[in-house]
Amino acid sequence: MERGKKECKRPIDISHKKQAQTNPRHNQTVVFKNGVQIIGGYSIVGQKEGGGPLKSTFSKIMEDEYFGEKTHEAAEQKMFEYAIRGAIKSAGLERGDVDMMFSGDLLNQITSSSFAARSFDMMFIGIYGACSTMALTLGIASCLVEAGFIKNAVVSAGSHFATAERQYRTPLELGNQKPPNAQWTVTGVGASVLTSSTSPSASIHPRVTSVTFGKVCDWGVKDVNNMGAAMAPSAAHTLIAHFRDTNTKPEDYCHIFTGDLGKLGENICRDLLANANYPVDANYTDCGRLIYGKSQNQYQGGSGCGCSAVCLNGFILNKLRKGEYKKILFVGTGALLSPVASFQGNTVPGISHCVCIES
Repeated sequence: MERGKKECKRPIDISHKKQAQTNPRHNQTVVFKNGVQIIGGYSIVGQKEGGGPLKSTFSKIMEDEYFGEKTHEAAEQKMFEYAIRGAIKSAGLERGDVDMMFSGDLLNQITSSSFAARSFDMMFIGIYGACSTMALTLGIASCLVEAGFIKNAVVSAGSHFATAERQYRTPLELGNQKPPNAQWTVTGVGASVLTSSTSPSASIHPRVTSVTFGKVCDWGVKDVNNMGAAMAPSAAHTLIAHFRDTNTKPEDYCHIFTGDLGKLGENICRDLLANANYPVDANYTDCGRLIYGKSQNQYQGGSGCGCSAVCLNGFILNKLRKGEYKKILFVGTGALLSPVASFQGNTVPGISHCVCIES
């Protein structure tokens, strides 16, 4: 693979490991003193996702891809509204109790998120991090909650297969075939509610204890279908930065989840981590591999903002609440491309953000 001549062209360099252990700034990682409670979560998915191995962990499965609307874009907006309301309700709060909303999606001008925000009377910050958006909204909101600027926040991210295909590739009506290295954009939205509450009852909820914000990595991938190869270097780079900053190793975590690298991208990430002396074993899984079953036509697995968002707000949070996971890393992975950039022959940079969650 030809590497790009841009930032992060050596994501497996570990030459600064000793320096990072004594650096009080933690380099790329923000370590929280108290931790931010995740007191609510909700996930809504399409029929394909609802027919997969994680079906029992989702809050709602839609009956059809239009969700009662005339267009797929309107359906995606409605999914956001459902997920945000559901997360607030699951947290035992009223809409007026939430100070600020953080949300993002894949559409131009993040219209699904911003249009959904019209239905809620709260401050809104729209965020675009491509498919890393769930981790990015969770990380930014946690920083503001931990700092005491806001008490309660709701964060969300999502995608819809039909809207993403229309924008980034080809209209569904053309019936184009996907290559073997492609992934299937997840139809789904996940939402979480965060709070700064330190009451005794809050101790039963999982806590965000640190966030490692990523750097843009470009290894020269130009194939718009091969998102796993484009994003894997950034995932490895951010994970290595987290391990350095916190003086930890992969085996210190019950599980590590990347967002949507798919099967191919997960294998590349494993190789990069092993080459950097941070090998991962059975305690590492990509959400894109988890969400679809072997019998489903999923190619390399799931992708899109909704992939990691619904896995986090279903399967992962359930495990944390039950105490089956004590400490996990949730790494959102994103490919920073646009149709115009791709048509002009640009490469596909990647970005990843890592959130540490403890139960």
